[in-house]
Amino acid sequence: MLGNYLKNALKELDELIRLTEEDIEDIKAARHESVFARNDAKERHVATFESEKRRIDETIAHMAANQPEKGLEEILNEDVKASLSKLRERLERLKEVNRRFAKLVVAVGGFYNSLYEAMLPVEKEGYGDNKRKVPSLMEVRV
Repeated sequence: MLGNYLKNALKELDELIRLTEEDIEDIKAARHESVFARNDAKERHVATFESEKRRIDETIAHMAANQPEKGLEEILNEDVKASLSKLRERLERLKEVNRRFAKLVVAVGGFYNSLYEAMLPVEKEGYGDNKRKVPSLMEVRV
């Protein structure tokens, strides 16, 4: 059972990595609709991964409770240990891919905000109080 949970969790992580890498390529090519279209699929994969991870945790906790005199190194077989190692590697990979994705999202968001502010005047009042002027037709810079 534990092996199946680990296999399923790895499959979900691989899919999340693949989808996020596609998102990165689509952002670079300005295909933002494609990125938004994948959000639902990514959310489903995250939910499935979380469910599998919960099962993994519960199974390992149950195994440890049934053999309190042994440590996890003794309880888990080599295949499970290898799968747990792969799981950690995939999580690190997903973290790195998400970091690259986030940098692009921030850059694109900043670009759009600066473009918007260049087109429609903004009165800045402090740190968070930006108020849009009601521009006359002649003030809008196109």
